[in-house]
Amino acid sequence: MGTMRHLKNYTSLEFDNFCSTRKVYRRGSGPAVIVMHEMPGLHPQVIRLADRVAAAGMTVFLPVLFGEAGRPVSTGYALREMLIGICIRREVRGVGRASDRSSPIIDWLRALARKAHAECGGRGVGAVGMCFTGGFALAMMTEPAVVAPVLSQPSLPLTFGSKKRAAGMNVYPEEVECARRRFKDEDLSMIGLRFFGDSFVPDARFDNYKRTFGDRFEAIEIDPKYAEPGPMAPHSVLTINLVDRPGTPTKRAEERVIEFFKQRVF
Repeated sequence: MGTMRHLKNYTSLEFDNFCSTRKVYRRGSGPAVIVMHEMPGLHPQVIRLADRVAAAGMTVFLPVLFGEAGRPVSTGYALREMLIGICIRREVRGVGRASDRSSPIIDWLRALARKAHAECGGRGVGAVGMCFTGGFALAMMTEPAVVAPVLSQPSLPLTFGSKKRAAGMNVYPEEVECARRRFKDEDLSMIGLRFFGDSFVPDARFDNYKRTFGDRFEAIEIDPKYAEPGPMAPHSVLTINLVDRPGTPTKRAEERVIEFFKQRVF
């Protein structure tokens, strides 16, 4: 079974929004949550988070956006996928000049959210993005089915030393305004997570979230000394750098995210 052993309890489907087709893994029952993996791909620690969302009574959808499903993280694998993402991949925007545009793949993800809500019911759909996909859940708020966005270590746009890019959200202004309106009108909110000092998630970006969304933005910021060691500096709050023991700051963050989904989607 190789790298696929981590997905043995999942069914797979090919989802086509009439523009592109991607594989999606699915598990569980109840209202839907879309878990968007980080760089370098749908690795085992992302699947662990999805397993726990499913165990909490929800249907989890795992779209394969890049990389190899089930393959463990290694430094070489991560560097290769980052290079492809920066130089080649057109579906994920965040390395060009603009810092206020969402990625083309968002349209596909919104369509997936509509499908998931139609099939699974509930109040709506939860969505969590991480790293390169971190800001996707915010951009997805223009889809009415999405009611619980979580942004874990949102790393786009890459800063390249630019103050403007450091504060960028990687979403169009109209998507920001839609989210603000829905947060107020529907009494919704979002969660953002990061480790302090993460060079991929600058202070200016979280300051911008706080300034733009006020108390509708719940910031979970963790001292990197509480991170599980990994191949890079602390970055992946819910996956690679999660200390999987009760009472640790990262474990409490994971529990809060799952509770947030339960509060919103049922």
